[in-house]
Amino acid sequence: MSARILVTGSRKWDDATAIKNALLAASSDVGWDTFDPLGGPVVVQGGAFGADLTAAIEAVRQGMHVQTYRAIWTAACLERCSHGPRRRLDVDVDYCPAAGVYRNELMVSHGAALCLAFIKNKSSGATRCAALAEAAGIPVRYWKA
Repeated sequence: MSARILVTGSRKWDDATAIKNALLAASSDVGWDTFDPLGGPVVVQGGAFGADLTAAIEAVRQGMHVQTYRAIWTAACLERCSHGPRRRLDVDVDYCPAAGVYRNELMVSHGAALCLAFIKNKSSGATRCAALAEAAGIPVRYWKA
């Protein structure tokens, strides 16, 4: 089974070089031989702009696999939602503001060998996801801007 590298980060993260270098180091640390693409690591990310998208692009450039967990914003709220009424995107579409939290919980619950966290301006979603990873026993490396 391929090693999973979980990436969480701010939508405003704009340092692609930091992500590139972090993925190179992480792939080495999880024991990936770059000449064995079939056994390469899987970069797990949430599909948002910023750090997630940059990590997905860089992972493909490096020959890694990518798995995207998208938040399903328009899904029904869970029973444990405590945010009050759903929010409106426009006249016809409302959403659950906790959908990103649920996506992050799912990514972490599926496990990873390592979590790379790219936090800009104290990004609450990425910070919370990294804390969930730590609580689950996944080692976390932080980059902050």
